[in-house]
Amino acid sequence: MGKNKLAKFEENKTFTHVIEPSLDTYLKKDHELKGKWHKEIFGNNNPLVLELGCGKGEYAVNLAKKHPEKNFLGIDIKGARIWKGAKISDQEQIKNVYFLRTRIEFLDHFFATNEVSEIWITFPDPQRKKRRRKKRMTHTSFLSMYQKIMKNEGKIHLKTDSMFLYRYTKKVLESNNLKILADTGNLYKSPIYKDELTIKTHYEALYLEGNPTITYLKFQLNKESHLAEPATEDEAFL
Repeated sequence: MGKNKLAKFEENKTFTHVIEPSLDTYLKKDHELKGKWHKEIFGNNNPLVLELGCGKGEYAVNLAKKHPEKNFLGIDIKGARIWKGAKISDQEQIKNVYFLRTRIEFLDHFFATNEVSEIWITFPDPQRKKRRRKKRMTHTSFLSMYQKIMKNEGKIHLKTDSMFLYRYTKKVLESNNLKILADTGNLYKSPIYKDELTIKTHYEALYLEGNPTITYLKFQLNKESHLAEPATEDEAFL
Protein backbone atom coordinates (compact mmCIF):
# COMPACT_ATOMS: atom_id res chain seq x y z
CA MET A 1 0.00 0.00 0.00
CA GLY A 2 1.37 3.41 -0.98
CA LYS A 3 2.44 5.96 1.61
CA ASN A 4 -0.10 8.42 0.20
CA LYS A 5 -2.97 6.04 0.96
CA LEU A 6 -1.67 5.36 4.44
CA ALA A 7 -1.41 9.10 5.10
CA LYS A 8 -5.02 9.57 3.97
CA PHE A 9 -6.21 6.74 6.20
CA GLU A 10 -4.49 8.36 9.16
CA GLU A 11 -5.88 11.80 8.37
CA ASN A 12 -9.39 10.36 8.04
CA LYS A 13 -9.15 9.42 11.72
CA THR A 14 -8.79 13.10 12.59
CA PHE A 15 -11.89 14.25 10.71
CA THR A 16 -15.05 14.60 12.76
CA HIS A 17 -17.09 14.09 9.58
CA VAL A 18 -15.82 10.55 8.92
CA ILE A 19 -17.29 7.43 10.52
CA GLU A 20 -15.21 4.26 10.03
CA PRO A 21 -16.73 1.40 12.02
CA SER A 22 -14.87 -1.88 12.29
CA LEU A 23 -16.61 -4.83 10.66
CA ASP A 24 -17.32 -6.61 13.93
CA THR A 25 -19.37 -3.64 15.21
CA TYR A 26 -22.13 -4.19 12.64
CA LEU A 27 -21.71 -7.52 10.87
CA LYS A 28 -23.48 -9.65 13.48
CA LYS A 29 -25.69 -6.91 14.89
CA ASP A 30 -26.93 -3.49 13.86
CA HIS A 31 -24.62 -0.52 14.26
CA GLU A 32 -25.24 1.73 17.26
CA LEU A 33 -26.15 4.69 15.01
CA LYS A 34 -29.04 2.86 13.35
CA GLY A 35 -32.11 5.01 13.83
CA LYS A 36 -30.08 7.77 15.50
CA TRP A 37 -28.45 9.68 12.64
CA HIS A 38 -30.64 12.75 13.07
CA LYS A 39 -30.17 12.95 16.83
CA GLU A 40 -26.60 11.74 17.34
CA ILE A 41 -24.84 13.01 14.20
CA PHE A 42 -26.71 15.91 12.60
CA GLY A 43 -28.60 17.25 15.60
CA ASN A 44 -31.75 18.04 13.64
CA ASN A 45 -34.69 16.35 11.89
CA ASN A 46 -33.84 17.48 8.36
CA PRO A 47 -34.23 14.91 5.55
CA LEU A 48 -31.36 12.42 5.33
CA VAL A 49 -29.88 11.94 1.85
CA LEU A 50 -27.37 9.20 0.98
CA GLU A 51 -24.84 9.14 -1.85
CA LEU A 52 -23.97 5.49 -2.46
CA GLY A 53 -20.51 4.66 -3.78
CA CYS A 54 -19.63 8.32 -3.27
CA GLY A 55 -16.00 8.01 -4.39
CA LYS A 56 -14.21 11.28 -3.67
CA GLY A 57 -17.41 12.78 -2.28
CA GLU A 58 -17.84 15.70 -4.68
CA TYR A 59 -21.55 15.13 -5.12
CA ALA A 60 -22.29 14.80 -1.41
CA VAL A 61 -20.26 17.94 -0.59
CA ASN A 62 -21.80 20.06 -3.33
CA LEU A 63 -25.31 18.86 -2.60
CA ALA A 64 -24.76 19.85 1.02
CA LYS A 65 -23.70 23.33 -0.07
CA LYS A 66 -26.77 23.71 -2.28
CA HIS A 67 -29.21 22.30 0.29
CA PRO A 68 -28.42 23.40 3.86
CA GLU A 69 -31.94 22.27 4.78
CA LYS A 70 -30.96 18.61 4.24
CA ASN A 71 -28.41 16.22 5.78
CA PHE A 72 -26.05 14.33 3.46
CA LEU A 73 -24.06 11.15 4.00
CA GLY A 74 -21.53 9.89 1.44
CA ILE A 75 -20.95 6.14 1.65
CA ASP A 76 -18.01 4.22 0.18
CA ILE A 77 -15.75 1.36 1.24
CA LYS A 78 -12.60 3.07 -0.07
CA GLY A 79 -11.10 5.23 2.67
CA ALA A 80 -8.58 6.86 0.35
CA ARG A 81 -11.44 8.03 -1.85
CA ILE A 82 -13.67 9.62 0.76
CA TRP A 83 -10.64 11.43 2.16
CA LYS A 84 -11.03 14.26 -0.37
CA GLY A 85 -14.68 15.01 0.41
CA ALA A 86 -14.00 14.65 4.11
CA LYS A 87 -11.08 17.07 3.96
CA ILE A 88 -13.10 19.66 2.04
CA SER A 89 -16.03 19.43 4.44
CA ASP A 90 -13.61 19.72 7.37
CA GLN A 91 -11.71 22.71 5.97
CA GLU A 92 -14.89 24.54 4.92
CA GLN A 93 -16.79 23.53 8.06
CA ILE A 94 -19.75 22.16 6.12
CA LYS A 95 -21.92 20.92 8.96
CA ASN A 96 -24.56 18.97 7.02
CA VAL A 97 -22.34 16.38 5.31
CA TYR A 98 -20.65 13.28 6.75
CA PHE A 99 -18.96 10.21 5.32
CA LEU A 100 -19.46 6.57 6.27
CA ARG A 101 -16.96 3.90 5.30
CA THR A 102 -18.78 0.63 4.70
CA ARG A 103 -20.12 -1.62 1.93
CA ILE A 104 -23.47 -0.80 0.38
CA GLU A 105 -24.60 -4.38 1.07
CA PHE A 106 -24.74 -3.55 4.79
CA LEU A 107 -26.95 -0.46 4.59
CA ASP A 108 -29.78 -2.03 6.56
CA HIS A 109 -27.36 -2.54 9.47
CA PHE A 110 -26.93 1.25 9.68
CA PHE A 111 -30.34 2.73 8.91
CA ALA A 112 -33.76 2.14 10.43
CA THR A 113 -37.13 1.96 8.69
CA ASN A 114 -38.16 5.36 7.26
CA GLU A 115 -34.84 6.97 8.25
CA VAL A 116 -33.69 7.90 4.71
CA SER A 117 -35.52 10.35 2.44
CA GLU A 118 -33.43 10.27 -0.71
CA ILE A 119 -30.62 8.33 -2.42
CA TRP A 120 -28.13 9.37 -5.11
CA ILE A 121 -26.31 6.71 -7.15
CA THR A 122 -23.65 8.43 -9.24
CA PHE A 123 -21.68 6.52 -11.88
CA PRO A 124 -21.70 3.05 -10.34
CA ASP A 125 -20.05 0.04 -11.94
CA PRO A 126 -22.74 -1.26 -14.38
CA GLN A 127 -21.79 -4.90 -13.66
CA ARG A 128 -22.69 -6.02 -17.18
CA LYS A 129 -21.79 -9.69 -16.74
CA LYS A 130 -24.80 -11.87 -15.91
CA ARG A 131 -23.02 -13.62 -13.07
CA ARG A 132 -22.55 -10.21 -11.40
CA ARG A 133 -26.11 -9.06 -12.02
CA LYS A 134 -27.01 -8.97 -8.33
CA LYS A 135 -24.18 -6.50 -7.72
CA ARG A 136 -25.87 -3.81 -9.83
CA MET A 137 -26.92 -1.06 -7.48
CA THR A 138 -30.36 -0.91 -9.07
CA HIS A 139 -30.92 -4.68 -8.95
CA THR A 140 -34.13 -5.51 -7.13
CA SER A 141 -32.17 -7.03 -4.25
CA PHE A 142 -30.65 -3.58 -3.62
CA LEU A 143 -33.92 -1.76 -4.30
CA SER A 144 -35.64 -4.02 -1.76
CA MET A 145 -33.01 -3.06 0.80
CA TYR A 146 -33.52 0.63 -0.01
CA GLN A 147 -37.26 0.08 0.52
CA LYS A 148 -36.60 -0.97 4.09
CA ILE A 149 -34.70 2.15 5.10
CA MET A 150 -36.44 4.82 3.00
CA LYS A 151 -39.56 6.78 3.67
CA ASN A 152 -42.52 5.79 1.52
CA GLU A 153 -42.17 7.31 -1.94
CA GLY A 154 -38.56 8.23 -1.17
CA LYS A 155 -36.69 9.46 -4.23
CA ILE A 156 -33.74 7.74 -5.92
CA HIS A 157 -31.47 9.37 -8.50
CA LEU A 158 -29.34 7.37 -10.95
CA LYS A 159 -26.77 9.30 -12.97
CA THR A 160 -24.62 7.12 -15.25
CA ASP A 161 -22.71 7.04 -18.52
CA SER A 162 -23.68 3.38 -18.99
CA MET A 163 -26.54 3.05 -21.47
CA PHE A 164 -26.72 -0.59 -20.42
CA LEU A 165 -27.36 0.26 -16.76
CA TYR A 166 -29.79 3.02 -17.71
CA ARG A 167 -31.87 0.70 -19.91
CA TYR A 168 -31.71 -2.13 -17.40
CA THR A 169 -32.85 0.13 -14.54
CA LYS A 170 -35.65 1.62 -16.59
CA LYS A 171 -36.88 -1.89 -17.39
CA VAL A 172 -36.77 -2.79 -13.68
CA LEU A 173 -38.86 0.28 -12.87
CA GLU A 174 -41.39 -0.34 -15.61
CA SER A 175 -41.69 -4.05 -14.79
CA ASN A 176 -42.49 -3.19 -11.17
CA ASN A 177 -44.77 -0.23 -11.92
CA LEU A 178 -42.51 2.16 -10.04
CA LYS A 179 -43.08 5.86 -10.63
CA ILE A 180 -40.46 7.53 -12.85
CA LEU A 181 -40.21 11.24 -12.01
CA ALA A 182 -37.52 12.22 -14.54
CA ASP A 183 -35.95 10.35 -17.43
CA THR A 184 -33.40 11.33 -20.06
CA GLY A 185 -31.03 9.32 -22.19
CA ASN A 186 -28.93 12.42 -22.87
CA LEU A 187 -28.74 14.63 -19.78
CA TYR A 188 -26.55 17.39 -21.19
CA LYS A 189 -29.03 18.07 -24.00
CA SER A 190 -32.06 17.87 -21.74
CA PRO A 191 -33.97 20.86 -20.29
CA ILE A 192 -33.63 19.27 -16.84
CA TYR A 193 -29.83 19.71 -16.95
CA LYS A 194 -29.58 22.40 -14.28
CA ASP A 195 -29.10 22.94 -10.57
CA GLU A 196 -27.89 19.81 -8.71
CA LEU A 197 -27.63 17.80 -11.94
CA THR A 198 -24.75 20.01 -13.10
CA ILE A 199 -22.54 18.81 -10.23
CA LYS A 200 -19.77 16.63 -11.65
CA THR A 201 -17.92 13.84 -9.90
CA HIS A 202 -14.23 13.23 -10.50
CA TYR A 203 -15.14 10.25 -12.64
CA GLU A 204 -17.73 12.15 -14.65
CA ALA A 205 -15.11 14.74 -15.54
CA LEU A 206 -12.84 11.94 -16.76
CA TYR A 207 -15.67 10.39 -18.78
CA LEU A 208 -16.39 13.71 -20.45
CA GLU A 209 -12.96 13.67 -22.06
CA GLY A 210 -14.25 10.81 -24.21
CA ASN A 211 -17.48 12.72 -24.96
CA PRO A 212 -19.88 10.09 -23.59
CA THR A 213 -23.63 10.38 -23.22
CA ILE A 214 -24.76 10.85 -19.63
CA THR A 215 -28.15 9.43 -18.65
CA TYR A 216 -30.38 10.17 -15.67
CA LEU A 217 -33.35 8.56 -13.95
CA LYS A 218 -35.25 9.83 -10.92
CA PHE A 219 -37.84 7.51 -9.45
CA GLN A 220 -39.84 6.61 -6.34
CA LEU A 221 -40.00 3.42 -4.34
CA ASN A 222 -43.29 2.17 -2.94
CA LYS A 223 -42.74 0.37 0.35
CA GLU A 224 -45.70 -1.92 -0.33
CA SER A 225 -44.36 -3.22 -3.64
CA HIS A 226 -42.81 -6.67 -3.95
CA LEU A 227 -40.00 -6.19 -6.46
CA ALA A 228 -39.07 -8.73 -9.13
CA GLU A 229 -36.41 -8.78 -11.82
CA PRO A 230 -37.58 -8.25 -15.41
CA ALA A 231 -37.69 -11.34 -17.61
CA THR A 232 -35.85 -9.57 -20.43
CA GLU A 233 -32.36 -10.91 -21.21
CA ASP A 234 -29.41 -8.61 -20.50
CA GLU A 235 -28.48 -8.48 -24.20
CA ALA A 236 -31.59 -6.37 -24.79
CA PHE A 237 -30.09 -3.55 -22.73
CA LEU A 238 -26.90 -3.22 -24.77
